Amino acid sequence: MIPIHDLLLFGLAAFIMVLSPGPNMIYLISRSLSQGKKAGIISLFGVMCGFLFHILMVSFGLTAILFAVPYAFVVVKFLGVGYLLYLAYNSVRSENKIFNTSDKLQSDNALKLFNIGLLTNILNPKMAIFYLSFFPQFIKPEYGSILGQSFQLGIIQIIISFSINFIIVIFSAKMAIWFSKKPIWLRIQKWFMASVLTALAVKMALTKAK
Repeated sequence: MIPIHDLLLFGLAAFIMVLSPGPNMIYLISRSLSQGKKAGIISLFGVMCGFLFHILMVSFGLTAILFAVPYAFVVVKFLGVGYLLYLAYNSVRSENKIFNTSDKLQSDNALKLFNIGLLTNILNPKMAIFYLSFFPQFIKPEYGSILGQSFQLGIIQIIISFSINFIIVIFSAKMAIWFSKKPIWLRIQKWFMASVLTALAVKMALTKAK
């Protein structure tokens, strides 16, 4: 077991990390603003499962292998870029309004929202870099099972990240209700989502392996 003081230090670091704006936070805010609380929460669960994927990868050493293979990082990165640009294109081409004239929020189906949140996180190589560089600082052989320590840290990080992002989603959804009463928002909402997704794609494309 990792000592409690190390867990508290890790928790503080995870808290600071989640407060720093990044692709996941930006995506959740934009989804909540454009499609409301339910869409934001479902997307949040997808993002959290993406964290679990990265934790499993790091715990079993797969991320280290991935970054050791030439061009593997580039392949993963541009898969993510291509996916985000595809979503941006679909947002612009869509004829459906996220807010209708009766001010009732419409949303994509739950599976699509979950999958987008999941893949946005999984295909973000920055998260793999974070876990690969951050976890080893708190994991030591003398504390017991390396795998157990990885899961212990991962669970703490997920709980902290979920809590903060949940608050962000709720706040953003309340802003969405205000936006839904503004006619201009009906015309710009799809361009708003497309712009966010494109910006995330550009940011991901500029990410470098360390």
